[in-house]
Amino acid sequence: MLDKLWKKKNTMMVGIDIGSHSAKAVLLSQGSEGFVMEDFAIEPMPRGSVVDREIQDIESVGAVIAKLRKKISAKATDAAAAVSGQTVITKVIYMDVALTEEELASQIEIEADSLIPFPLDEVSLDFETLDVNESDPSKVNVLLSAARTESIEARVAALEAGDFQAKVIDVESYAVGRAYDLCLTQLPEDAKDKVVAIVDIGSTVTLFSATDAGKHIYSRDQMFGGEQYTRSIVSYYNKSFEQAEEAKTTNDLPPNYTFEVLAPFHTVLMQQIRRAIQMFLTTSGQEKVDYLLISGGTAALEGLESLLTEELGIHTVIANPFHDMSISDSVDKDELANVAAQLMVATGLALRSFTPWHI
Repeated sequence: MLDKLWKKKNTMMVGIDIGSHSAKAVLLSQGSEGFVMEDFAIEPMPRGSVVDREIQDIESVGAVIAKLRKKISAKATDAAAAVSGQTVITKVIYMDVALTEEELASQIEIEADSLIPFPLDEVSLDFETLDVNESDPSKVNVLLSAARTESIEARVAALEAGDFQAKVIDVESYAVGRAYDLCLTQLPEDAKDKVVAIVDIGSTVTLFSATDAGKHIYSRDQMFGGEQYTRSIVSYYNKSFEQAEEAKTTNDLPPNYTFEVLAPFHTVLMQQIRRAIQMFLTTSGQEKVDYLLISGGTAALEGLESLLTEELGIHTVIANPFHDMSISDSVDKDELANVAAQLMVATGLALRSFTPWHI
């Protein structure tokens, strides 16, 4: 339930993105000139261990995280993970600006019953004070987050099984939003004042989120991901799922796969993104999306950046949160460049090392 106080911690936390296809870990430090990429690791996830972002087999996921633990700097023992999907609800509510943090916590807990459509004994709540309400200066905007306790406990148990100490359980959309700030240097200079949509394409779930002048204003999950492309390779070329995954990443496919598999998937992916943008515009009242940032494993798909720019008419960039960051000498820079777009969630989680958090 609600913790007592925000506390500033100076500890390095490993950001761990627990996905259905793989688990990704990122470790950052902070130097005099900004953040430093200290370490990263990616480990495949056994099929069925995580389904639709929900952990089905804690022991199996813990074993994968233990492999990450062996690859990541031994000095980092704390970790942050994230929840997402239907088990997470976020709302901006308005509270009396004069309330102290403790009074705010008590008041939110009292009112939560009418705000959250789950039984309170099944959820964990947290909140963050944002800014004074523009329409009513006597009120403050407060971001309330609620997630099913079983989802949080499963992630904590998996982290602990992997020999990490769970310090923060975040929300994926906010982790992506945090990492977005690192990608601003990839976009035109005016992006900081524009509407930017971030599309993180996972294996089975795509997270669409949007910022307006740097403020997170929208997020929505779609049950669609890169696994659909893999399944097309499986059925078209009579490969096993594992063989198809390897062929996809090594480009070991017949010359005509571009027309047989890639082009049809491009079409479906574009339709999904177009639909997500339209839903966002309808819901938010925004007139248009100015820039599009694509992340996740599928972001590396051949020709995706230019295709979306041309077909949607929106300047599109493949995300690299390390674009303007110092890289430790121990990190393989070429390997990092190849997987950078996959590490948005893990990077956003690693950034929690440098912000206040409940404990």
